[in-house]
Amino acid sequence: MTPLEIARGYIGTTEGPGPANNPTVMEMYASVGHDWVEHDSVAWCAAFVGHCLEKAGIRSTRKLTARSYLDWGIPVEIADAQPGDIGVIPRGSSSWQGHVFFIDRIEGAWVWGLGGNQSDAVNVKRYPVSKLLGVRRAGHVAPAVTLSVKAVQRRLKDLGYHEVGSIDGIIGPRTRAAILAFRDDAALPLVPIVDVALEEALEYAAPREVAPARASGSPQQSRIVAAANAQIGLGVLGAAGSITSQIAPALNEAEQARDTASRIFALAGLEAWLAVTLPWIGMAMFVGVILYALKARSARIEDHRTGRTP
Repeated sequence: MTPLEIARGYIGTTEGPGPANNPTVMEMYASVGHDWVEHDSVAWCAAFVGHCLEKAGIRSTRKLTARSYLDWGIPVEIADAQPGDIGVIPRGSSSWQGHVFFIDRIEGAWVWGLGGNQSDAVNVKRYPVSKLLGVRRAGHVAPAVTLSVKAVQRRLKDLGYHEVGSIDGIIGPRTRAAILAFRDDAALPLVPIVDVALEEALEYAAPREVAPARASGSPQQSRIVAAANAQIGLGVLGAAGSITSQIAPALNEAEQARDTASRIFALAGLEAWLAVTLPWIGMAMFVGVILYALKARSARIEDHRTGRTP
């Protein structure tokens, strides 16, 4: 969609009643990097134009001043203006003030502008052509930097927001949770979206801090740690039993196959060797269980201390 088509979709949007804010207008501020705005009564014509440009994949000035668009894109003669070009006119008594809108059409001495903050709403309103300070068109403008969902997920994980889960390009529950956690840490509006403000914050963000108590602690009520401890205990008992009682109890399930195995070993002349080595084989198996459990427990504790898991 073109910026003008996107802008038309907002026709009828108004500021919130009284002290209330319209979330749609507040999103426009945030999408061009001005999430600090606290009320939709702040002039938002430039935020509206910038928001529509960014949604169309075109970099805006990312400023809230209308006259910033006099230096954007390439200049166009008024006689050559087309629907979708950007028009700027003066507003207020100061030289820096102005109003910016998308040109809908020009008819005679009037230019019809589709803009925001026109009587506190998005609508089409006419202005004298003679008031136009300039007309600009997208050209030689750096495209809006829009990270893919996978790139956002990867960056979040690199920063320590491991709740993002798999890097799959899907904004599911875990990715939304990671985005909200990052936005909260970065003092951004708590909305699970990928916008200009989020992209810029991700670019300059430092790795997520891990609380000292967590960095030196262990996970509480972890099923992995509990299971590992149980396996270690059983492994120790099994290994001890292998030495003291030739692991007979541990080999009960193998007794049915022992006669066949014994005959094979007897034919090979290894029956005496089997009696000596079988307990050590059993002990080696239990030692393997212990080592595996120790590794699993250590990995789980390390994930906890580095913030990879809750």
